[in-house]
Amino acid sequence: MKLVIGNKAYSSWSFRPWLLMRVLGLPFEEELIPLYRDGSAERIRAASPGGKVPALIDGDIVVWESLSIIEYIADRFPDRVWPFDRAARAHARSLSTEMHAGFAALRSRCPMNIRRAPKSVTLGPDVEANVARIVAGWTEARSRFGAGGPFLYGAFSGADAMYAPVVSRFHSYAVAVPPPVRAYMERIMALPAWQEWKEAADAEPWHLADSDDVI
Repeated sequence: MKLVIGNKAYSSWSFRPWLLMRVLGLPFEEELIPLYRDGSAERIRAASPGGKVPALIDGDIVVWESLSIIEYIADRFPDRVWPFDRAARAHARSLSTEMHAGFAALRSRCPMNIRRAPKSVTLGPDVEANVARIVAGWTEARSRFGAGGPFLYGAFSGADAMYAPVVSRFHSYAVAVPPPVRAYMERIMALPAWQEWKEAADAEPWHLADSDDVI
């Protein structure tokens, strides 16, 4: 399998399947296409029908969009991506789809920049509402289904991968969260796969002003 991704500093969509595959220990080739540079769009379109990263290439099968890739991995490796319990699995998929489709205010005000030194910004009511909903979703997942391990549904799952960029945003923009939520964030950020991604992001030579200059 080959995963085509964008800049590790900024590409939240790429981070999700990459992190999942690394945590699960799945072998794959990585192709990084720097975003918003000469020739970038053409290279991405050649790999991804949607014209965006990430895209997963598995033989003659091409899968694009983060959540679709995660579901494809779940098809390839049953019982490794989603919780086994049916209620937990339904909750995890619903929470993940909510992330895929929503939280536009948070995405806009706090673009992913995993190498940003933590610094708070004024959030505004719409972003605060997004934060509150995410905190509530994580808290419910942990309280109802998380007893078997340190992640949202116990073991690391597709839902943790889907929300990993939010963990980065909350940390990078010093968003105030309750202590149990912060503890969950610390567990995600302590993953060796997280550290591998961040080290690569820190070493990237490309910079996007829209993400680097947020105040």
